[in-house]
Amino acid sequence: MNAVHVRSAEKALSVGTWLIVAGAMLYSILTVTPLAAAHTPDRWAWTAPILPLVVDAAVVIVVRLDAVLARLGGHGGKWPVALRWMTGCMTLALNVADSALKNDLVGVAVHAVAPLLLIVTAETGLAYRRAITAAVLALEVKQQAEREARERAAIERREEAARRAREEREHAAALAREQREHEARMAREQAEREAAVRREEREREQARERAEREERERQEREREQLRVERERRERQAAERAERERRERVEQERRERAEREERAARERAALLSGGPVADKLPEDDARAIVAAAHAEGLSVRQAAELCGWSVGWVSTRYAELRGSVNGVPVDLAGTSHG
Repeated sequence: MNAVHVRSAEKALSVGTWLIVAGAMLYSILTVTPLAAAHTPDRWAWTAPILPLVVDAAVVIVVRLDAVLARLGGHGGKWPVALRWMTGCMTLALNVADSALKNDLVGVAVHAVAPLLLIVTAETGLAYRRAITAAVLALEVKQQAEREARERAAIERREEAARRAREEREHAAALAREQREHEARMAREQAEREAAVRREEREREQARERAEREERERQEREREQLRVERERRERQAAERAERERRERVEQERRERAEREERAARERAALLSGGPVADKLPEDDARAIVAAAHAEGLSVRQAAELCGWSVGWVSTRYAELRGSVNGVPVDLAGTSHG
């Protein structure tokens, strides 16, 4: 048996069950409706088909849900069983009631066929579905076990192949390792011999370099001593030049201070005479005007001190300002005020 056979059996069971249910429902509606109409007031006679429809709807629910639960391998408990048997008994009672009231035993037997067939079909279908579900589960378990066995066999084959491959690799690796170790040992011995030769050469080279380094260090020390001596002499010369420069600057400062002091005394002597009534000689007047300009006196005060006119003094002030600003002044062409 495979999945195709199972689906075919389930399809046949479903189709047969629903054919029986549909036929029983139609037969029940046709049988029960006159009975319900006869026992219903005339104004409500149109409601007679509702009762068989309600009962048959319950039958459909029971059959459908039982099929689903059986396919899932579940069990609804006692209430689905009670509903199943209650709907079956109601359908049977409603179908045979009319014949039983008339004491028609043949009618009772005829009308009991469809309800009994529906009840037995529902129970049998449920049993079949549970059996099919159990068989499907067993088949799935068997198939799962077979798949697991095949997978284990494949895993074992792969592990065996991997083990053989690993052993071959390890053997090849061992041979290669031995070959490498032999080559490494030969290379190491050769390298040791070459290293000994290089070491001797390096020692000789180091001895030569050491002698050269000592000679260079000796020469460097001599050069350093010469450099230090030269720097000492240069520093002494620079200090002497700096001392001479400071002395010269100080001498110049003292001479400049003396000149300024002497000029200040001369200006004070020139300006100490006070205002004059007559014009002084031009050279004297120019000296007084220069002293007044240097002391910051006004043009009128300078004119009073030298006896010359304000215009002439203003011209001399302008010439002195030009001389101070670096502009050359022609004193020979100046006129008397």
